[in-house]
Amino acid sequence: MKLKTFEAKDVQGKKVLMRVDFNVPFKNGKVTDDARIRAHISTLKKLLNAGAKVALVSHFGRPKGKVDPAFSLSQIVPDVEKAYGLKVRFVDDCVGAKVAEALTAVQDPAKEIVLLENSRFHAEEQKNDPDFAKQMAAPFDVFVMDAFSACHRADVSTSGVIPLLTSFAGDLLMREAEMLGAVSENPAKPYVLILGGAKVSDKIAVVGNLLDKATTILIGGGMAYTFLRARGFEIGKSLCEEDRLDFARETLEKAEKMGVKVLLPVDSVVADGLESTETSLAEVSAMPADKMGLDIGPKTVALFVDALKGAKSVLWNGPMGVFENPLFAEGSKKLAGAVADCTKAGAVTVIGGGDTASAVRQFGLADKVSHVSTGGGASLEYCEGKKLPGMAPFEIK
Repeated sequence: MKLKTFEAKDVQGKKVLMRVDFNVPFKNGKVTDDARIRAHISTLKKLLNAGAKVALVSHFGRPKGKVDPAFSLSQIVPDVEKAYGLKVRFVDDCVGAKVAEALTAVQDPAKEIVLLENSRFHAEEQKNDPDFAKQMAAPFDVFVMDAFSACHRADVSTSGVIPLLTSFAGDLLMREAEMLGAVSENPAKPYVLILGGAKVSDKIAVVGNLLDKATTILIGGGMAYTFLRARGFEIGKSLCEEDRLDFARETLEKAEKMGVKVLLPVDSVVADGLESTETSLAEVSAMPADKMGLDIGPKTVALFVDALKGAKSVLWNGPMGVFENPLFAEGSKKLAGAVADCTKAGAVTVIGGGDTASAVRQFGLADKVSHVSTGGGASLEYCEGKKLPGMAPFEIK
């Protein structure tokens, strides 16, 4: 998918509202991962180099439409200044006279930007209220949408202001469309789709949209046990969505008819529960009744790694186990290494955001794949074939 973007002449001397995603991990008064802040550097540099005055707008947490100091973006100003090497002028609202005043006060647009307060402090934001959209757009000439991870939401700051201003997609949005498109619209084959995470229900639409495009599908994580149960295996205390067993059976049958190979775990790392400090290995054909599967086992790792050899396209959405616990991280780690090897061999490899992105970063392999998506929910919806409210208006037919 190609998107409409801006050239220097489009923004020169203009007041630009740029939608970013600063909904960053925040603990004990500190940003614990500034990847989402840094993701916007390319777009911001292009705007500043063109002489635009830029104000950034974002949501942060879930303040439920009310002012809540715990979710104030003022807390991350030092992190933004550090990431961008710029002075940040903070405004304690995202609409009104204060916004216009802050833009006027910017003396050197190349060295200073404006950061607006959390857009979700206003209940009208998530209702996509047209009057609120007019208030937000009023001080600006141009809107640039760069928050891919929020573009599946039809909020005022993601889509409501688009018809009111001359609007463009930013570099991050363009990169996401290019890379996710490469592995979901017309992927080079062999195409390996890796699905994991806890729930089958989260991946139903992705399977439906990509089943006819995939060469091989690798299924791990908690969702694998629903598929194993559908195939008649006993799964002990492992996660199972009883209401998705029919879907799992139908998917396996469809895949077989279409010549798509679906690989399920043949062994698992099992334990009494998530907090257990002792683990053991079990063949899926002999799962202990009192244990639960929390990671793929070494035989499954070898099977999945072998299936990735020679792949030209890879999309991975959902970890293979509860990777946050080192006892259940090895499957995801080994698979991440195999995906990195695919990239080195020339394949287009995309990590579908969310927990999978966190896992790949945890293993130090984020720069060894073609692309790590910044959006969990947004990347899922894109790969489901849905039109995203914050992206669709920029699509070039």
